[in-house]
Amino acid sequence: MNFRKLIALPLALSLALGATLPAQAAQALRNLVAIEGVRDNPLVGYGLVVGLNGSGDSTQVKFSSQSVINMLKQFGVKVPDGTDAKSKNVATVMVSAVFPPGYRKGQSIDVVVSSMGDAKSLRGGALLLTPLRAADGETYALAQGNVVVGGFSAQGKSGSSITVNTPTSGRIPSGANIEREIGTDFASKPTVRLSLRHPHFETAINIVNSINKRFGDIATASDATSVDVVAPGNPTQRVAFMAKLEAMSVDVGEDAPKVVFNSRTGTVVIAEGLRVRAAAVTHGSLKVVISESTKVSQPNALAGGSTVSSPQSQVTADQGPAQMFKWPAGAKLQSIIDVVNSLGATPDDIMAILQALDQAGAIEGELVVI
Repeated sequence: MNFRKLIALPLALSLALGATLPAQAAQALRNLVAIEGVRDNPLVGYGLVVGLNGSGDSTQVKFSSQSVINMLKQFGVKVPDGTDAKSKNVATVMVSAVFPPGYRKGQSIDVVVSSMGDAKSLRGGALLLTPLRAADGETYALAQGNVVVGGFSAQGKSGSSITVNTPTSGRIPSGANIEREIGTDFASKPTVRLSLRHPHFETAINIVNSINKRFGDIATASDATSVDVVAPGNPTQRVAFMAKLEAMSVDVGEDAPKVVFNSRTGTVVIAEGLRVRAAAVTHGSLKVVISESTKVSQPNALAGGSTVSSPQSQVTADQGPAQMFKWPAGAKLQSIIDVVNSLGATPDDIMAILQALDQAGAIEGELVVI
């Protein structure tokens, strides 16, 4: 069995060879750090989508009816107490967006609209004016517009239905306008902090050395997580300085190779550089088969009895032959792949073997379960 065939195993197993990088791979600084004070901010809001062709929330969604009544009251429409506003053309939704760093009043951002009730589809609907709030509870944007839905669903009178993608979620391109700016201290502090996306002592000191070599002694690091850089006080000069800084090439510290597997999907990823110590492994499989059948007892015509049926179960167990194999000390990724391919291992087999090797201390790397 070759490597491509292993990828096609059940449960969507993927045994992927990590990108082959040298021990000190150089990357642009913008890929390694995030600038403190310059980041995205999530926004969220609750609103109504109207104009649906009977595919909105059902009468079972009580808060949908309450939302409609509250909206009508805002426009001076008095609804008698106890009235249940039944309308299948309305759906309650949650609206989310991302406030990019540095955006000003009047600029627009995209929004995502997701059904909150039991609406069948948001196709053809329009979102009514919805305030979008940040974590501090303040409103920073207002969303409104026609919802663009990439999926659809259809159902016949017999109950048969078909659904493509997700018709209960959509987007409104440029659907929200910024009404309030989010302040930042990026231009006010004498230093700019670079936060490493993946903290690493060697990477942090490489960043400091690269910046100091080019711009002078202006960068310092107090830990593996961040680097402080003295930046120009003039806003225009600071922006130009940060542009040059982000484009710099920096050597990345070497991380311990990892084995990552997802028990839900059967995905297994082994990074390049992983080695195993000398170990002998045997792995067998127990197959249990339960066969169900029904035995019918039919009495003679003159017996006066009735037909009786009884279930019959047959259980068999087959212990597959266990195979023992050995990896030599310092075996590399290709050796591991060759062994598991030769055995025709399943995703469960590979995950069980890797876990056992890790418990035995035979993996020279890190085992990660997601």
